[in-house]
Amino acid sequence: MKKNSQRAQRVGDQIQRELADLLRLHVKDPRIGMVTVTAVEVSPDLSHAKIFFTHLAGKEQAATAVAALQHSAGYLRTELAHRFKLYTVPQLHFVYDDSIESGLKLSKLIDDAVAEDRKHPS
Repeated sequence: MKKNSQRAQRVGDQIQRELADLLRLHVKDPRIGMVTVTAVEVSPDLSHAKIFFTHLAGKEQAATAVAALQHSAGYLRTELAHRFKLYTVPQLHFVYDDSIESGLKLSKLIDDAVAEDRKHPS
C-alpha cells in the first residue's frame, strides 16, 4: 500500500481545516487555550490521524494541552463525522509540534553568530 496516498492527504487537509474551526468556536476547555493545528498525518487506511499542534503558552503547557485535547477527541471525532461524508472518521491522536520553537531558537543562534562575526573583522 502507498505510504502517502492522495486521498489520505486530502482527508488530512480537510481535518486540519475543520479542527481549527471546532477548536476555535466549540471547545470551551480552558486547559486547551489557544492552539494552532500545524499539520495532520492520516494513515493510508484512514483509520488514524496524528494531529500536530502548537500552543500559545509554549512547551511548558504542552502536556496539559495534549491531555485536554485527548479528552475532547471523542467529541471532536463526532463533530467531524457530522461534517464529513466518510464511512469512518479517523481516531484522533494529538502531538505537540515544537518545530516553530526550534526554528526560532536556530534563527537566534544564526543571528548571534553573524553578529559575533561582524565584531571581529577578518
